[in-house]
Amino acid sequence: MSAVRGCRDCARLAGFLDGVRERHPDYFAAPVPPFGDPQPGLLIVGLAPGMHGANRTGRPFTGDHAGILLYQTLHDFGFATAPESISADDPLRLVGCRITNAVKCLPPANKPEPSEIRTCNRHLAEELQALTSVRAILALGLVAHKAVLMALGMKASALAFGHGARHELPGGRVLFDSYHCSRYNTQTRRLTPESFARVFQAIRHELDRKP
Repeated sequence: MSAVRGCRDCARLAGFLDGVRERHPDYFAAPVPPFGDPQPGLLIVGLAPGMHGANRTGRPFTGDHAGILLYQTLHDFGFATAPESISADDPLRLVGCRITNAVKCLPPANKPEPSEIRTCNRHLAEELQALTSVRAILALGLVAHKAVLMALGMKASALAFGHGARHELPGGRVLFDSYHCSRYNTQTRRLTPESFARVFQAIRHELDRKP
């Protein structure tokens, strides 16, 4: 996998991060690399770093509201050694799981442009190619779902996104979909701990089957 830390392929995102570093010199404020087990069975794909979350800490879904439900659920299902991710240097480890994003840089207003998603997709494609141990992929939201298909060379229309959906992919992998664990989705109850847990129950069942 190519290093993402020094990537400046998207001019808008690179310039935005330059400004963030000036305002917040203590923030990570760079493309956020994946985090977790180097030989995972499960790869989780989110949207992009949050301003005061991964963009601040340098670890996906760490330091903001979106990570609260995710890491608690990962811990509940044996994928994390602790129920809370506090900082990039805390002792939490992921077990059999790895987290990445469709877009590695913080986008203005949390909305990457389609061209930025396409440009960054090469990193996700390289991850999926290199991580031969991955048997299940969890897409958190529609953007992540489409990014996974793009990274695999599939058309966006090939598989429809739906919370709780299970899609068999070429090569034997399985793609699971979930609503993103954002503050909006959890506070409006579009995504509940119970509905999120059901997705992870299906993933755990998939991984516990003999390959």
